[in-house]
Amino acid sequence: MLSEQEIHEIDKEIGIMPVRKSACIEALKIVQKYRGWVSDECLNEVAAYMQMSAEELDSVATFYNLIFRKPVGRNIILLCDSISCYVMEYQLIYKSLQDRLNIKFGETSSDGRFTLLPNACLGCCDHAPAMMINKDLHTDLKIDQLEEILNKYE
Repeated sequence: MLSEQEIHEIDKEIGIMPVRKSACIEALKIVQKYRGWVSDECLNEVAAYMQMSAEELDSVATFYNLIFRKPVGRNIILLCDSISCYVMEYQLIYKSLQDRLNIKFGETSSDGRFTLLPNACLGCCDHAPAMMINKDLHTDLKIDQLEEILNKYE
């Protein structure tokens, strides 16, 4: 069941959109903000509230890679795999993250701290390779920086 806070925030988004369904992405983001991900049950509730079918909303949710349809870790690592980062040896950063966290893209560490996801572009090609953890951007990455960066996140 959607909480009063979620409904309040969704209603605010609906109020600024020309059509109710236009707020569906924001509604999903609000649910995810409070619950960490969007379960099937939540998707069905949001769809009903937005006056959409669950299938319609699921097609929106699965299109956007930052709407999580399965549980994720407390911290989301988005590792840029664009051509600029690739040329600047992002694969060394990826390999080091794999080894340190014992996960691959799409997986969550056994302690639930991190989920590692590829990202097509973080928009900082002049400072490649780059990754984002939650809302923190880390650029000009070097392998020897990773331990210190990861230790900042519980």
